[in-house]
Amino acid sequence: MIKMTKVSYVCLCFLFMMLLTACGSTGSTPGSTSTSTKQQSQQSTSELSSTQAEVTELTISAAASLTDALEELRPIFEANYPEIQLTFNFGSSGALQQQIEQGAPADLFLSAAEKNMQTLIQNHQILEGYSETLLTNELVLVSANNREFDITSEADLTNSEVKVVAIGIPESVPAGSYAKEALEKLGLYDKLLPKIIQAKDVRQVVQYVETGNADAGFVYKTDAVLSKVNIVHTVDSELYAPIHYPVGIIQASKHIKEAKIFYEFLTSDEAKTLFQKYGFKGL
Repeated sequence: MIKMTKVSYVCLCFLFMMLLTACGSTGSTPGSTSTSTKQQSQQSTSELSSTQAEVTELTISAAASLTDALEELRPIFEANYPEIQLTFNFGSSGALQQQIEQGAPADLFLSAAEKNMQTLIQNHQILEGYSETLLTNELVLVSANNREFDITSEADLTNSEVKVVAIGIPESVPAGSYAKEALEKLGLYDKLLPKIIQAKDVRQVVQYVETGNADAGFVYKTDAVLSKVNIVHTVDSELYAPIHYPVGIIQASKHIKEAKIFYEFLTSDEAKTLFQKYGFKGL
């Protein structure tokens, strides 16, 4: 009887030790699973951050007259190329040219005049082989809807009823340069000089006429058809240099690969059709 008790005691101790070992092994499993879960979570976060970092943002410096067309084109392009996002910097071509010359971030330049692009090309700031004329436009004379006198030509601007004529700053706004050139060839610029107010871009000229702060103004046809002004006269194209819209990739761009993709898209039939919707013409 005494021997059986000792044997039983030993067996019980052995079983108890085995049980403790098993519990210790089981207890380590949750910790191991938790560590694995954390590693998977960290990996997923890392993959998400990597995906987000792959989206490239292109900065496009573009003439103000392209605003509406490019804003409609943006979602079409980004739907086709979700890895690229477009940011537009609109303004007068001359001002945008100066920004690029001074090192402002830009990947592509769309100008409303060849001279602004040519200056950058001569300064080796446009990527070789990636510049071309994209679109053309027309210059028109517009007036406010509520005017009480007729304006049918440039000569009518000399009438006493016309107090203010708006044009873009000739030195920096191509539309203003074209208007000045046309008026000079007609022998009217000096006569109209006391009446002329200058605007920072063609969109501001439209605003001056729409609000009645100017009786008439010279703008692109594409801007006029989208506004509340009246097109009273189309300026003879022989009076000014051809209105060409060149596009070029900036040499200093940090996203040349993506810039080339957008450059090619701008010259596609899909993009050309959209530009035509806004009154632009191709060559």
